[in-house]
Amino acid sequence: MNKKRLLVLSGFILIAALSRVFPHPYNFAPMGAMAIFGAAYFTNRKLAFLLPLFAFFISDLLVNNILYSSFYGGFTLFTPGFYWMYGSIALIVIAGIFILKKVNMKTIIGGSLAASMIFFLVTNFGSWLGNPMYPQTIEGLMMSYAAGIPFFHYTVAGDLIYAGVMFGAFEYAKFKIPALQIAK
Repeated sequence: MNKKRLLVLSGFILIAALSRVFPHPYNFAPMGAMAIFGAAYFTNRKLAFLLPLFAFFISDLLVNNILYSSFYGGFTLFTPGFYWMYGSIALIVIAGIFILKKVNMKTIIGGSLAASMIFFLVTNFGSWLGNPMYPQTIEGLMMSYAAGIPFFHYTVAGDLIYAGVMFGAFEYAKFKIPALQIAK
């Protein structure tokens, strides 16, 4: 991969992740969009996983220690249950690799919706598993999923909007800057 393409792709992902520090509704975030974007454009699969996860980590450091510092009562490296969120990002990259073999409107929308579903299912499962508020039964699991429903539309909106902006902007940049194209 040429350096210019690597820098631009990485920059898109990092800028999207840093947007989390600006006020937004709960779950209206670029996490799924970053993961499918990396899956679609990085030919190096390690980078497809590592860059979205790294950007998420950097944004978590800022969000946790600036916006929510009073909640945590001091510096925190990871959000409780972070492994469910980071695991869902890794699963979204895997889904994105399969869904976005060809980048077009249909696959971007499909990838975004898959990202939202994966994030919802994995993180709410983790919330059920690690939270004594929910009984460790099927009913408790359903309670956890039901508690997440009011935020799900923000997850879907965030993934669709961020994906639209990221994919659209990069495709436009590729059109304007031929060095961003993959050499054939």
